[in-house]
Amino acid sequence: MRALIVEDEIPASEELNYLIQEHSQIEVVDCLEDGLDVLKFLQEQEVDVIFLDINIPSLDGMMLAHHIGKFASKPYIVFTTAYKEHAAEAFELEAFDYILKPYDEKRIAAMLKKLETAFKRDHEQEVRERGNDDGQAQHTAQVKDEWSVSGMQMQDRESNAQKERRINLLRNDNIIVTDTADIYYAEAQEKVTKVYTKNGEFTMPVSISDFHGRLPQETFFRCHRSYVVNLSQIREIVPWFNNTYLLRLRDLEAEVPVSRGKVKEFRQLMRI
Repeated sequence: MRALIVEDEIPASEELNYLIQEHSQIEVVDCLEDGLDVLKFLQEQEVDVIFLDINIPSLDGMMLAHHIGKFASKPYIVFTTAYKEHAAEAFELEAFDYILKPYDEKRIAAMLKKLETAFKRDHEQEVRERGNDDGQAQHTAQVKDEWSVSGMQMQDRESNAQKERRINLLRNDNIIVTDTADIYYAEAQEKVTKVYTKNGEFTMPVSISDFHGRLPQETFFRCHRSYVVNLSQIREIVPWFNNTYLLRLRDLEAEVPVSRGKVKEFRQLMRI
């Protein structure tokens, strides 16, 4: 796994380089100080992860991350900064993590372990998808009929589902990469969305509509204007007034309502 450190303070750059070598198998290929130099570097070389300071010359870290986000092959981005206030924007940019200075060695070590695990998992997934693509291409060449086209469409849906299985959630300025299967439900609260997961609660600075759009649509149902529920986490469906329902979820005491306008669609989805 190849890494690039972008940091204009030499002591911070050297400390991070040391911690990466001490706690991971990641290879730091270069350390740069200037945002424009980073863009030039990335035109010639590929890296798997960028440890990115925000306050750097020429092109600040946030703007640089916006540019990198448009790449066909995007590296993971781990922000390393002394500023807490950019965490929400980092979430919007789908950063892998957000590390505050001064560095905490245990925090860095845990992040590096999580990063290497995610890289291995994503790499194995890409290999499987390439194998599926090659096999499907051979099948299409042999059959050349509607069945092969249907198979390709199914493969696309499966590929999209794979990409949607993880989502970034925000807690105390940290970005937590979460398996969507661990999300029980989400609730709109004024201008934010509360997300309830297997590993606790999160507050996301987005509307519930925006949050729902980032989830696998075949699993997560907008059961109410203020609620999104993970259908696979429902343990009990309780009849309520006006022919609606309350949903009880695994491991939680909370109850999630199904609005009257969503009852018909919910019944179809749950086959009741």
